[in-house]
Amino acid sequence: NGAGLGGWKKGNRMWSAQDVARDQIRRQANGLDMAAVAERVAEAAVRERETAEQLRRGGSFSEFETDPERLAAIWAAKHVEWQRVRGLMAQDGWGAYEPERDTQGSKWAQEREERRAGALVARAAFDSRRREEADELWAELWLSAAPSRLIRAAADRAGLMPAQVLAQLAERVVVGGDGTVSVPPFTPSR
Repeated sequence: NGAGLGGWKKGNRMWSAQDVARDQIRRQANGLDMAAVAERVAEAAVRERETAEQLRRGGSFSEFETDPERLAAIWAAKHVEWQRVRGLMAQDGWGAYEPERDTQGSKWAQEREERRAGALVARAAFDSRRREEADELWAELWLSAAPSRLIRAAADRAGLMPAQVLAQLAERVVVGGDGTVSVPPFTPSR
């Protein structure tokens, strides 16, 4: 469907349409001669026109493609990238496309890999925080005037916000075997 990212789920927008096109063409062009690349340029031009026209008409492309605007952008980017590859081959007199010799394409591939690695690290950190948050409790607490004054006074003495004192109080809760709840004496601190 044009949106596959070699392991990335459809809908993932980490890669731009240009990234998708460059990644796919780098793999697809490997070993192709000038005639085959020229055919791909022509095919991409046709697909670019078709998807742009379909987008203007407001129709869907297929039951598998849910984002017609993205598909049109990917085909436009593929057309540009196939043209770049053809121009590079013609300029440098290559008999066949070799991704390793394409310095600009290699630079873009490295940048994509770095972004992918960074995204994986960020996702792992996010997942870890989510697991920790699953055990956390967020509560909004309304206290009557007397306990509220006591908490505010303790917070003022410690240089804390009342919510910080309540959090320290909650961290020290002890539940007895009979279900009783108590807090050993402590001094709130930063």
